Amino acid sequence: MSDRSTLLLEHHLKELKLPTFLLEYGKMAAQCAAEGVDHPRYLLRQAELELIDRHQRMVQRQIRAARFSAVKSLDTFDFTAIPSVNKSLIMELARCEYIQRRENVIAIDNSGTGKTHVALGLGLAACQSGMSVGFTTAASLVHELMEARDERRLLNLQRRLSRLNLLIIDEVGFVPLSPTGAELLFEVFSQRYERGSILVTTNLPFDEWTEVFESERLTGALLDRLTHHVHIHILEMNGDSYRLRHSSGNAAA
Repeated sequence: MSDRSTLLLEHHLKELKLPTFLLEYGKMAAQCAAEGVDHPRYLLRQAELELIDRHQRMVQRQIRAARFSAVKSLDTFDFTAIPSVNKSLIMELARCEYIQRRENVIAIDNSGTGKTHVALGLGLAACQSGMSVGFTTAASLVHELMEARDERRLLNLQRRLSRLNLLIIDEVGFVPLSPTGAELLFEVFSQRYERGSILVTTNLPFDEWTEVFESERLTGALLDRLTHHVHIHILEMNGDSYRLRHSSGNAAA
């Protein structure tokens, strides 16, 4: 191919926003020529490379936007450490069909039993499926909501949260909330009701949530939105502290 043709091809590929095609076409052309591959199959390979790269870049964008506390996959979760964990349910949830159905998930148990790791793994699986995800702790979310209210940008924040396919709220119950904070958090749950999935991790059984929200009325209404009309998946991760056991094992080693 002449220099002029090469320049034109590269110009057109840039205009079409096909960066992987632009980067790989020369190497792929040489490989296909050596293998005697015809033109349609050469183009098929280029298209496949472009799609794979485009998907990977999209996943990375979704991961950055999610603001995970750490990027963890379910592949690195030690299910043998907590035999009571329902592995088959977690792996079913990783297929993200519950998000398509706008269902909710609650992971309940003591601190250190791997709830956050599972939540992060399910969030990562959602990103890899092309879904928008947001990750935050309950305390951080309430702080962000109150700050947005004071700066008169609460409506914009609420709209952003309501548009997410999956909102993960970690550590519900770790810190008691002020009446204002509880009301703002309730609004988040209410606005996502039947519109998008919520994944909550908590160390408190439902009958103790009143201690956090300090209002039986508000607690009842919040739990109603989490559990009513939408099938709910409850992960009871019973067992000793996952972190403590691993740190003890490392110390012994």
